[in-house]
Amino acid sequence: MGCPFSFRRPSVQRLLNAAVAATFAILLGTAPAAAEELRSTPESEAQVLLSFAPVVKASTPAVVNIYTRKTVAVRNPLMDDPMFRRFFGDQMRGMPRERVERSLGSGVIVGSDGTIVTNNHVIEGADEITVALSDGREFDAKLQIADPRTDLAVLKLDPKGEVLPTLTLADSDAVEVGDIVLAIGNPFGVGQTVTQGIVSAVARTQVGVSDYRFFIQTDAAINPGNSGGALIDLKGRLVGVNSSIYSRDGGSLGIGFAIPSSMVRSVIAAARSGGRIVRPWLGANGQPITSDLAAGLGLDRPRGVLINGLVKGGPAERGGIKVGDVILSVDGHAVTDEDALSFRLATHDVGGQLTLGLWRQGKALEVTIPLEAPPEVPARDKRTIDGRNPFSGITVVNLSPAVAEEIGRSTGGATGVVITEIAADTPADRVGLKVGDRILKVNEFAIASTKDLVDAIGARGRAWALTIERGGREISTILPR
Repeated sequence: MGCPFSFRRPSVQRLLNAAVAATFAILLGTAPAAAEELRSTPESEAQVLLSFAPVVKASTPAVVNIYTRKTVAVRNPLMDDPMFRRFFGDQMRGMPRERVERSLGSGVIVGSDGTIVTNNHVIEGADEITVALSDGREFDAKLQIADPRTDLAVLKLDPKGEVLPTLTLADSDAVEVGDIVLAIGNPFGVGQTVTQGIVSAVARTQVGVSDYRFFIQTDAAINPGNSGGALIDLKGRLVGVNSSIYSRDGGSLGIGFAIPSSMVRSVIAAARSGGRIVRPWLGANGQPITSDLAAGLGLDRPRGVLINGLVKGGPAERGGIKVGDVILSVDGHAVTDEDALSFRLATHDVGGQLTLGLWRQGKALEVTIPLEAPPEVPARDKRTIDGRNPFSGITVVNLSPAVAEEIGRSTGGATGVVITEIAADTPADRVGLKVGDRILKVNEFAIASTKDLVDAIGARGRAWALTIERGGREISTILPR
């Protein structure tokens, strides 16, 4: 089937350029002769053999299949019923309490030493990870770094001295709507598959599949099993890692999303430098620009992020940012909303400087801020709660800018105690506590530190009066002892 590009002969590119020029001429009504030429029968082999095959052949060896295995506990909800346990408890003891779950996905070799990038959700919780190369060979892989916030993970296999094929990372900021792209992966486990489409949109920020919502959208068919696979350009460079699709029935509807290579690059760098991700901290809080705000600020349209709070002594304040400023760009890249700002900051490493384009009192200006790690003040003082209480099963720490960045929430200048983990099937899980909840008060005790929480839990009372902050809202409830 014909395609509008060739990697076989230089003359084919010239034919393509001529065809594009003729198409515009036809649209303008100035080249009827060119239209007839385009409809003529192909006269050379080069005109017939237009194909993506050369770039596919060069790229597919660097795309792998990933198989995972994990053991999960099996819990029968009927065992929560005392009457059921009384009559059937003995029979239930012989039933299996665990089962093995298997899943599949795709990955991309980005280092000839066996470094592979994939989606975090492909390998999350896996006990065993197996990587199958395109030639059928299989290797055990180890997890180097997992980043749920970006939905990326980096694996490493031992190639035993062999230099593996790799994909080079493209500059995802150079990708434009209309560019032709190819998606490579293992959909539904049928085997390595290549699909073709165009870039439908860039900088998609309203897709809630990771904390850093900034995606390349494509209509190249992406299906379950493609997750972690490659989205490449026509030079065979990796422009993104396929992550999710919009679907009503699990199949492709031509709306797929890929994590841009600029974010992929930062996670790979973190894996190679020790396996810990530390992202720059702005030290400011912001809000979206509405139409009314844009009019009041003198902006031509709603765009950017309005700064409504600064951390004293933070990078933003020291760099000259003021409350009421609007951040419009980061190092020359436009910022449309808070998600775009978070993404741009997250793709930079700690150290060095960053240039922000601002709008202040009707004028555009630029400031330079230092790229610094968020401070861990106060110390986190991690505690895991157990015992007979509704908090049993949670892990809590003292809230700091560093903790806030790790769990993906804004401190807003707040301090206190925040939940970072909740064990499954525990009292805390059953009462509805969530990761990111800030515990404000337990009974008559205000909670300012993890020690305060431990002390409050140890105090006796007839019931638990609990107040938490979630998503900027305070929630209060009373739980029985």
